[in-house]
Amino acid sequence: MNNKQAAFAGVWNRYIPAIRILIKKAVTTEQVITINQSDIERAAGIKKSGYRFSIKFINGKPDLLYSNNDIAQGFITALSEDEVVKEYLNNNDYTFSFNSKYQLQIKSNLKQQEVMHPDRQEAVAG
Repeated sequence: MNNKQAAFAGVWNRYIPAIRILIKKAVTTEQVITINQSDIERAAGIKKSGYRFSIKFINGKPDLLYSNNDIAQGFITALSEDEVVKEYLNNNDYTFSFNSKYQLQIKSNLKQQEVMHPDRQEAVAG
């Protein structure tokens, strides 16, 4: 991990307690948390907007390598070092999207039948 990735991981680590709560809530509805812009800019060492990423975690692992994206690498590192978050990621698939407005969106990727109500599943299965 390079210095910038470590700096970004430090920022994300401060938000891990809130992210834990939002991951749990994301099973029922998409969640959003706004990250302090100055935290990101301090970690980056420059004022730059346009930081963004979208990471799908499938079976507890990111779907792609994000080697050229320091902020995404820092995020992945922070999530993978937290035991509670790792347990959530192993039990469910999630998409984390960070946009240029410094908002982190957390969405659970449940299969359609898992989202449906039990009484409706019987109608579909029959």
